[in-house]
Amino acid sequence: MDTGTYQRFRQNLERQRQNLLDWLKGTPAEQKHIHLGPVSEQEIETRLEKLDEAISQTEQQTFGLCTVCHEDVNAELLEMDFTSCVCLDHFSDDQRRRLEQDLELSHKVQKALLPKEAPAIPGLRVAAFIQPAEIVGGDYFDFFRFKDGSHGFAIADVMGKGLPASMLVASMQASLRILVPDNDSPADVMKRLNHLFCHNIHLIKFITIFLGRYNPETHVLEYCNAGHNPPVHVHTSNGLAASKLMPTGAAIGLTEAMVYENAKVELKKGDSLLLYTDGLTEARNAKSEEFGEQRLTSWLISNSHLDAKPLVDGLRTSLRDFTGSGKYADDLTLVAGKVVG
Repeated sequence: MDTGTYQRFRQNLERQRQNLLDWLKGTPAEQKHIHLGPVSEQEIETRLEKLDEAISQTEQQTFGLCTVCHEDVNAELLEMDFTSCVCLDHFSDDQRRRLEQDLELSHKVQKALLPKEAPAIPGLRVAAFIQPAEIVGGDYFDFFRFKDGSHGFAIADVMGKGLPASMLVASMQASLRILVPDNDSPADVMKRLNHLFCHNIHLIKFITIFLGRYNPETHVLEYCNAGHNPPVHVHTSNGLAASKLMPTGAAIGLTEAMVYENAKVELKKGDSLLLYTDGLTEARNAKSEEFGEQRLTSWLISNSHLDAKPLVDGLRTSLRDFTGSGKYADDLTLVAGKVVG
């Protein structure tokens, strides 16, 4: 491996490390709790140790050396997983099969970017809106079908803005469109997604994502929330109230741990559900006040009678009135659902 390649890997690894340190130092405790879900903050230290070890190896020019033959590990393999320490020739049969699956997935990713279609879900009306802060952004939403035919939907936020974030979004979108139809569990999809992205050299920060699986026959939403802003569920059966769908795992690429769990909630007639990115709650007005979660929840309860599309449109108007502008400092994405039967 030449000096330039070592330098390129070191720069990317150092950026990952610095972004994690900045996140640890500058993120409020409540937001850390959201991004980490049930995972301990100690897991961040484990990830930092991995990065420190790799950075040290790039400085000593031992990074990417095969532990068996002491030759350079393939650079493309290191970009997929910077912890790789064995040449392809020395892979076990299981490791080779897993790599072939990853390479096949990467190949399919290039072909999987197709236009999205609005879902037709019996008894559930859905509407969405997305607006990047720049020409391209790091927010994402999409709709799927799981292996058993259940309807799936996702919202995600790649930490960062602009072209680098949008490239990761495209890769994640294609990955999900391949993984979801082969699975019946949102948590299983998250585990696979984290495996694919955790050691990707291009993942400078991390990805928060909420993936839901809705069965119109049972009206049950099964979901896995990987460190994403908790969607708000407004239920109307016993008086107006709101609850949050809290994280069940850490954000993708944030920790070495790959612990993801499913949770379930029943959606009843008249209920509303809003998925959103932090471009909504962190939007500020002229006094530098945030729109905030409390204001959002109050607005949703007050407008619980609205169908999905009017809810999205009304929330956008409310946000514009609050900020005094239709332009946003961060990417903004909204996905709303209204149970009508």
